Amino acid sequence: MEQLTVRIDLHTHSRASDGTDTPGDLVREARAAGLDVVALTDHDAMSGWAEAQQAADEVGITLVPGLEVSTAYHHRGVHLLGYLPDPAHPPLVAALDRILAGRTARTPAIVDALRRHGIGITEEDVRREAGGSVAAGRPHVADALVRLGVAADRTQAFDELLNPGRPGYANRYAAPLEEMVPIITAAGGVTVIAHPWGRSGRSVLDVDDFALLKDLGLAGIEVDHQDHDAATRAELRGIARDLDLVVTGSSDHHGLGKVDHDLGVNTTDPEQYERLMSLVASRT
Repeated sequence: MEQLTVRIDLHTHSRASDGTDTPGDLVREARAAGLDVVALTDHDAMSGWAEAQQAADEVGITLVPGLEVSTAYHHRGVHLLGYLPDPAHPPLVAALDRILAGRTARTPAIVDALRRHGIGITEEDVRREAGGSVAAGRPHVADALVRLGVAADRTQAFDELLNPGRPGYANRYAAPLEEMVPIITAAGGVTVIAHPWGRSGRSVLDVDDFALLKDLGLAGIEVDHQDHDAATRAELRGIARDLDLVVTGSSDHHGLGKVDHDLGVNTTDPEQYERLMSLVASRT
């Protein structure tokens, strides 16, 4: 008898942060893409959970409510996935409020920098792109630049104007990684480092860092991600095995906001997913 394959994608974004789909549409698209489980992990936000859950109930897919927190480690940005935390946990709410305030305050600084660079962009242009997001961010600035004809897509906007060292870059507050792992754990959730060695991440996190974070409560590493090549995945999988950390895989889907990140392009092994959910159960 043929065994059914369960397809699990544990990292996606909706318009509640910087994706282009509503939370409900994202879930419906996940079901249409053949997924059985999908996690909604908007940046620093949990506001899309209710709409996503309603859609999940309607189409018959398992939703894992989560978020992707903007953190810093050794003064470098690290993204932390958190799954199933209590959204009313006071320290978590306070931490997210501070992060979102930093994100909101950065937008005028980016717009001013771009205008000084000779680009006719306004804060209203950015707000229009942000739509239902809890806070406007660099991806929305990038979308405004695309609409204005300054860049062909988000990638070009980031590479030429918005990344560190570029004319439109402005720094902002990110929560210390060492603090956010215990906060999400105390809120009953589990944490996974997102695409740790994507882009320049290898220079931020090494084996000793992963071991330290595990001692603080880290549950897993997102290994199978489009930003990781085959050799990187193999090395990270070995670290996860040696430290007994959960291995996840996902699309990091942003709708039309990111190319080559289609829903289900990478998935999580069902046994690894069950390990993650067992950790949640043990904390609640």
